[in-house]
Amino acid sequence: MKIKKVTKFLILILITGCISCSSPNNINNESTPSLYQKIGEKPAIDMIINNLVNIIGQDKVIFSHFAQSNVTHFKEKLSVYLCHITDGPCEYNGDTMQDIHRGMYIDTNQFNHFVELFIGAMDASDISYPIQNELLARLAPLRESIFKM
Repeated sequence: MKIKKVTKFLILILITGCISCSSPNNINNESTPSLYQKIGEKPAIDMIINNLVNIIGQDKVIFSHFAQSNVTHFKEKLSVYLCHITDGPCEYNGDTMQDIHRGMYIDTNQFNHFVELFIGAMDASDISYPIQNELLARLAPLRESIFKM
């Protein structure tokens, strides 16, 4: 009789264990890398930003918007922002995109041109197209807050 109870108890434990392992609420987040991890973490983000700054410095359309910028400050804040938006360990507490771009009167062509430069910076950093698309999809909602403020 005791063997039957022990056997039933073990079967119950095994079933419960199997159910909890397969439960969608118990998915191991380590098996699904964040965009921050997929992009290559801080070194890749810093490489993208360095490439972007170099590209902007040579661009006649966009450079005027950055001519008076503190490059070190820009790079630091953008690094934290991209880390944050890609689910990295950073917490962005800087100005909003609307505040940053107020008074710049950026039009659609300038915005689209900047996106092209950003894609060029990601290409130069060897970021794959699927990862680029994931990042651009996260940045896309900011578009309206940047125009003609």
